[in-house]
Amino acid sequence: MNPDALHIETLITALYACISGPAGAPRDWTRFRSLHRPEALSLRTVIDGDGPRAEVFDIDRYIANVEPFFARNDFFEVEIDQRIERFGQVAHVWSRYEARPAPDSPVLLKRGANSIQLFNDGERWWIVSTIWDNEREDVTFDLW
Repeated sequence: MNPDALHIETLITALYACISGPAGAPRDWTRFRSLHRPEALSLRTVIDGDGPRAEVFDIDRYIANVEPFFARNDFFEVEIDQRIERFGQVAHVWSRYEARPAPDSPVLLKRGANSIQLFNDGERWWIVSTIWDNEREDVTFDLW
């Protein structure tokens, strides 16, 4: 049994721990995988010259996509606020975050919000999907 997944709050804390660390430090992808159902998806919102679009990843594609960035960059994503909504075996977590080059750094790399959908199989919680967007001029926490 994965102790990270017994409670929603510990699962979310573990999720952030898996992707945070100094440049070049290996991330704990085994732990990351253990938080997700095998068919889980992640969706990154992207705003570019063509407007909004989505980049969708299964677990392995997400890891392959972010590993080069983590190899070159110090990156610590920290939850700063959380709202949990639960109905039976389903839960939705709004998790606001800040990313910094070190946990106590005054340098803010970005802020945003994760929308995380969870399923409880009667024994533990599983991440089913995650979608996130970063704060920008017209999308701020003031709107939250």
